[in-house]
Amino acid sequence: MWPSYIINLEDNVTRLRNSSRQMDAQGIDWTRVDGVNGWAMTEEEVAAVYASDENARRAKHPLVRPEIGCYLSHVRAWQMIAADTAHPGGFIFEDDFAAAPELCRALELLSRPDPDWDVVKLFSFDRSPRMVTDAELGDGMRIGTPYRVPTCLIGYGITREAAARLSETATPFFRPVDEDMKFFWEKDLRIALVTPPPVTIGSQEAETGTISGTRRSEARRRRLSGVFRVLKNIRYQVSYEAQLRYHRLGGGKA
Repeated sequence: MWPSYIINLEDNVTRLRNSSRQMDAQGIDWTRVDGVNGWAMTEEEVAAVYASDENARRAKHPLVRPEIGCYLSHVRAWQMIAADTAHPGGFIFEDDFAAAPELCRALELLSRPDPDWDVVKLFSFDRSPRMVTDAELGDGMRIGTPYRVPTCLIGYGITREAAARLSETATPFFRPVDEDMKFFWEKDLRIALVTPPPVTIGSQEAETGTISGTRRSEARRRRLSGVFRVLKNIRYQVSYEAQLRYHRLGGGKA
């Protein structure tokens, strides 16, 4: 079975304890990835990886420090998978996941020598996602290409080749890492989805706080009006849906 990696900030000891208990209960070996704390980065370090001008033009909202650290944490995990020449890929988990009983079996079935995907997502908020392709994975689980790539990277598999390519081209970035995955055509990625999801959202409590909480605080600090945020989100969504339709239905790469 491909190796598993859990992204965890040093201060979030409760989350690591919960993650460890779940993985150990299913006999899944795992390695901790030391998460990047965006709050500890200097302004120069942030500027080196975050394209704020591009963000203002093309993203839904400015990235907050935890989102920048989160992106870099996934890059660290990609680098570790890319460096592991003994395996064709690996599985990455954020430390607030909750494992379904069939998680270990799903990872076994997905650990193929030459999969027909670059990234396989293990979670979707949509319980009945629209699928472009759909096939049996095994043991009651299915795998296919989702029409709309789900947000959230709480659990996913990635091939070594894709991990190497993403880690080399990740910076500078201007969207959250899970939003970047939605624009699969920009990264030339084949993204699959397992249903029903073998992982779900677990406890969100964290010693370091949460991204969503920080984003709300930042919006209040900047005094961004609700109308401005709504209009910007509408513009973003219309643009995304048009691009998605073209790449799914108009000849772009699926």
